[in-house]
Amino acid sequence: MFSLLAAAAFFLAIHLLVSGTRVRDALTGRIGQGPYMGLFSLSSVAGLVWLGFAFADARGHAPYWDLTPLTRQIQLGLQLLAMLLIVPGLTTPNPTSVRQEGALDRADVVKGMLRITRHPFLWGVAIWAAGHLLVNGDPASLVLFGTMLLLALFGTASIDAKRRRALGPKWDAFAGQTSNVPFAAIAAGRQKLSLGEIGWWRIVLAVAVWALLAWAHPFLFGVRALP
Repeated sequence: MFSLLAAAAFFLAIHLLVSGTRVRDALTGRIGQGPYMGLFSLSSVAGLVWLGFAFADARGHAPYWDLTPLTRQIQLGLQLLAMLLIVPGLTTPNPTSVRQEGALDRADVVKGMLRITRHPFLWGVAIWAAGHLLVNGDPASLVLFGTMLLLALFGTASIDAKRRRALGPKWDAFAGQTSNVPFAAIAAGRQKLSLGEIGWWRIVLAVAVWALLAWAHPFLFGVRALP
């Protein structure tokens, strides 16, 4: 369990205490953007691998709560919602994504999924992690999925601050039209929901990915997801 806790602390630290702060600005100023991105990418991959192996070694402790038929059904619904955010989030041009800051120069940048939230991928990861916490009550799962939940939630604010420092007024204009929290800009009247703008192919792909992962879950992870 110590290795898993250390891996979780390392993964959170490089993303929230380095990448999302002025430490990143200092490092890029010293070694350059390209070398920094290379080192950060290697550190992220190493952190994920460490998390995976440490999680596997830490499994086996008694859970604090058990899976029930109701929580399984809720989990399936949450994973569908997560995929409906993750898949369009990965396939929609977004100035919050790595090396996509140039999307701010497009007059129509705020459309589709970005009307719902400017961080669709991270909110999808947060829902994915929360769903897995619901049905996995063992200590190792609490550390792994709790880490992903914290990273996703705090990562949205971290990216906002990083983009504000780098892009200034252009970012402020974009942020003023959108919202971090899903549907907040729509509820406030700054945006309107448009499923057609999201792209029906993205929605269909998200449902297909959800269905495939649910079916293949026992083959990929050794745990049945479907009732």
